[in-house]
Amino acid sequence: MSIVVTGATGSLGRLVIEELLNRVPAERVTAVVRDGAKAADLAARGVEVRVADYDDPASLARAFRAGDRVLLISGSEVGRRVPQHTAVIKAAEAAGVAQLAYTGILGGPEADFDLAAEHKATEQAILDSGLPHTFLRNGWYHENYTAQLPGVLAHGTVVGSAGEGRIASAARADYAAAAATVLTGDGHLNRVYELSGDTAWGLAEYAAEVARQSGKEVAYASVTADEHLAILTGAGVPEGFAAILVDVDAAIARGRLAGTSGDLARLIGRPTTPLAAAVTAALA
Repeated sequence: MSIVVTGATGSLGRLVIEELLNRVPAERVTAVVRDGAKAADLAARGVEVRVADYDDPASLARAFRAGDRVLLISGSEVGRRVPQHTAVIKAAEAAGVAQLAYTGILGGPEADFDLAAEHKATEQAILDSGLPHTFLRNGWYHENYTAQLPGVLAHGTVVGSAGEGRIASAARADYAAAAATVLTGDGHLNRVYELSGDTAWGLAEYAAEVARQSGKEVAYASVTADEHLAILTGAGVPEGFAAILVDVDAAIARGRLAGTSGDLARLIGRPTTPLAAAVTAALA
């Protein structure tokens, strides 16, 4: 039996692999990747590498074994994820895996914004498969914001249309640790975890924290949805994806990403990483 991570060379996947290697021998860990060359460092550490593509069902048929515990990390290609994920689910079902964990989105069926639709469809497909499953409904990552710090510092502005909405984000590494916990421990089958940070914050607070740590003037510019869309497309963001980002801010304004269930901290056995620590790391 292997612990199998799909999308293992992605930002989240690599962190999950590292967490697993801290908990179990390398020979128990398998990385499923599109490009084997990108996983050469993992292979050198004793991780088994299986090459498969979400868009290639034949390759996925070779990716899993009976009894494997599998983490399906959601694909990055918005609009294509339902057929991609369905192909993985079917391959896992045919192989007879012992667990299929999935990185969905905070709120599950209650998430009423566009980005959640593919996650909800994937969860339903997993339920329909009858596979033993674990739903890891990830909230927002700190890195969704801190990755944009160069632009924020250049312009002195955090732009958003979320109003005074709050975000209970956590570090990507926190979510990786939670995934490793459910893949290596017992008692997680057919369970749902609503994962988010311990503390929710608003964009004005984020701007103030960036200003405090950077020593530069940074403010939150609260704009309308139409203004936000125009700013994003003007900066070169494709219109379709820009519309999704604006829709997410509307969801934040409605409180959809503010939930603090405590599930994440309980799974990882410690408090979640504070936003301030993520800002510090990004500015280093």
